[in-house]
Amino acid sequence: MDQKIPTSQPISNPANPATAGGKQRQSGRWKLFAVIAVCAAPMIASYFTYYVIKPQSRTNYGALIDPRDYPIPELGSTTLDGKPESLDAYKGKWLMVQVDGSDCQKACQDKLYEMRQLRLMQGKEMERIERVWLITDDQPLQTMVMREYDGTKLLRVKPELLKAWLPVDADTSAADHIYLIDPLGHLMMRFPKDADPNKVKKDLSKLLRASSIG
Repeated sequence: MDQKIPTSQPISNPANPATAGGKQRQSGRWKLFAVIAVCAAPMIASYFTYYVIKPQSRTNYGALIDPRDYPIPELGSTTLDGKPESLDAYKGKWLMVQVDGSDCQKACQDKLYEMRQLRLMQGKEMERIERVWLITDDQPLQTMVMREYDGTKLLRVKPELLKAWLPVDADTSAADHIYLIDPLGHLMMRFPKDADPNKVKKDLSKLLRASSIG
């Protein structure tokens, strides 16, 4: 018996290349959005906790600052040898910032001492913190002060630009306060004049525990 040989074979219908490419692009976008969401989650949670959720049991010693009201301006800052350098150079760290002239008398040195000790008191978390002194003139610094507080980042700035940026308590100046900048470069907290170091330490510890950034 003769075997019947089919005269035609079923023809498969390959996927439309344009449609396949579109699906791949869409899948890639969703993956990108997922990565961004995972990276941004710690920052969002931290700000939601501090600026939206305000449980009665939580108290801050330092005054919280809405960073939208006080964006960091261009300060014309330079290193001691005159090279341009901005606070952006320290993004990724929590910054304790003080403002003073180069003469740096007792009140200025007290703040430098407190910032050094507050950083040390954070133990293994201390590497997440930098100390910054914004110097408001171009006079030489005391060698003794520079040696005593080695590790403090020193930047000369234009004082007129600071006045429009840093908020102060009534009857005080920026030189009376220590300020805190978060790792994303946002001004977020001001500590009072002659601040209690133990209370400042508690605020810093809370922030470092609450946030995985920096």
